[in-house]
Amino acid sequence: MSVDSTLILVLAVLFVATVIRSAFGFGEALIAVPLLAFVIPVEVATPLAGLISVTVAVVVVAQDWRQVHVRTAGWLIFFSLFGIPVGLWLLNSADETLIKTVLAVAIIGFASYCLISKVPFELKDDRWAWPFGFLAGVLGGAYAMNGPPLVIYGAMRRWSPEFFRATLQGYFLPASLISMIGFWATGLWTRRVTEYYFVSLPIVVAAIVTGRWLNHRLRGRQFLTYVHIGLLFVGLILLAQTMWSRAQPGAVRVPEMSQILKADEQVKAR
Repeated sequence: MSVDSTLILVLAVLFVATVIRSAFGFGEALIAVPLLAFVIPVEVATPLAGLISVTVAVVVVAQDWRQVHVRTAGWLIFFSLFGIPVGLWLLNSADETLIKTVLAVAIIGFASYCLISKVPFELKDDRWAWPFGFLAGVLGGAYAMNGPPLVIYGAMRRWSPEFFRATLQGYFLPASLISMIGFWATGLWTRRVTEYYFVSLPIVVAAIVTGRWLNHRLRGRQFLTYVHIGLLFVGLILLAQTMWSRAQPGAVRVPEMSQILKADEQVKAR
């Protein structure tokens, strides 16, 4: 693969997105896929982002496995399984714009409240893990956006930076592996995706190290403040993408499962 402006842009996007994911444990999907889709086909950008997600999760879990709360991650994954069928139903039956708008407003409202309030919400134990896991499954099944409920849950549990980062990856690792199996089964994991992945791997590893360095320098309330700011940006980006895609039907946005299947049909037709 020759070095050109496209490859440089792909590497730059992956570096920034991976630093964010490695430092905070979330947020790269809404950054990486839309930006990558401006320079490479969406059927390449989506599985490439999936491979990067698996890589980040594997490295973080391998580095900080002692920080992973296996029981919490297990409960969240378990309840997500019940939410996925509901998400698939929403994908085919519900108004996508309405659901994404409501989700974005809820995320913005929660993040804003936590940034302004002197006594934000706090959960003392995992008894309330089930609605967050279930909602993560719903959003993951419908729109591949299972992150926000998990991040909100971690923020409300007041996890430490290391615990927050590692436990989220304990959830995202199996979820990302399942996604990659789906990409392989539908023919979207192509040679071009693999080439981009191996070329970008040194940049991704450097970004993971940089993100881990940043994560270990954030403490307590400072980390939660950055998490809430990150959630606020996620909500704003999601709202902007939803409004833009509604006003501009041809605009680039995070691909849904239906788009991925259409891309698969196009790949097979070539």
